[in-house]
Amino acid sequence: MFGNFNGLGMNLGNLSRLSHAKTRSISPENVNGEKGKGGMAIPAEGVGAARELGQTWKVAPCVGIKPGDTHTMAQIEGPGAIQSIWLTGGLSRDFILRIYWDNQAQPSVECPVTDFFAFGWNKNIDGTTGKFPVMTSVPVMVAPNRGMSCFWEMPFRKSCRITMENIGPEERSLFYQVNYTLTDVPEDAAYFHAQFRRSNPLPYMQDHVILDGVTGAGQYVGTALCAGLNGANNWWGEGEIKFFMDGDSQFPTICGTGTEDYFLGAYNWDVNGKYTTYSGPFAGMHQVVQPDGLYGSQQRFSMYRWHIMDPIRFESDLRVTIQDLGWRDGGRYLPRQDDIATVAYWYQTLPTAPFPVLPDRNGLEII
Repeated sequence: MFGNFNGLGMNLGNLSRLSHAKTRSISPENVNGEKGKGGMAIPAEGVGAARELGQTWKVAPCVGIKPGDTHTMAQIEGPGAIQSIWLTGGLSRDFILRIYWDNQAQPSVECPVTDFFAFGWNKNIDGTTGKFPVMTSVPVMVAPNRGMSCFWEMPFRKSCRITMENIGPEERSLFYQVNYTLTDVPEDAAYFHAQFRRSNPLPYMQDHVILDGVTGAGQYVGTALCAGLNGANNWWGEGEIKFFMDGDSQFPTICGTGTEDYFLGAYNWDVNGKYTTYSGPFAGMHQVVQPDGLYGSQQRFSMYRWHIMDPIRFESDLRVTIQDLGWRDGGRYLPRQDDIATVAYWYQTLPTAPFPVLPDRNGLEII
């Protein structure tokens, strides 16, 4: 009855195939993902919404993370693969998502959680506002109201550890569901990585570095970019993205033609004199924040590009940069100095090279 299918690489074409892969899920209602042990929490006497209903009635759907604390969302022994992650709660750039593979001390994913889901401009100060962009791509989704999901397949061989750190000044709630499979992992499967970087402001005549220092073999699979304009709010997206791989030095192997072009738009996203947002399976410019005439004085944009049908493969090293370029008088380019924040997504062999030090809370703040 069962063949050799390991349950990875799921799609409509193989959904009917049987497998010995075992499905498990971790949430605050089953913190270790154990078989037959979900929903076992018992409400404290006289406390909580389930106090009159008892065990099995949504006793522990979330956790609170105090300032300075790190919550371990998942600790899994492999081999296996993360297949989806869903999150919500009072989340902002004050929450830092990290993922560690195969007992490495160095995280392979380190991002402010909202930037990981490609909406870095949401302050979400009180944890209840709905001021966020809806996003409907294939591997990442943001749904009303702040429901964040990712479907990047993340295989591991020995272990997986997922943590969330609160670097903010107050306790916040975190709801989460980590769905994974325990199964054999093929020899040629690489490890998922994601890295955040911010330049605010970007120094004059310098490119923003999206990714650098990567060694090993792998493939680059996506970019999320948040741009906050500093200075005149004229057109800003002429900058080219460049991929330097496998020994490239001064000149890259891949050079784009402009920022909106890379995110699969064209001509400034200008339709009848207005920015036009879109969210598709593999690319989008899904958020435009306009000045409010009072304190909100700058335009801000969020966009993404997933290289799922066209992964950028490298064998030894990779560096990715993007220019911040607009127009000045006389039909001349203007090197800008905007607020540029990016997340790079890629798969590679281990070990993971150390990431640059993540900015502190002041360095992450939306200002």
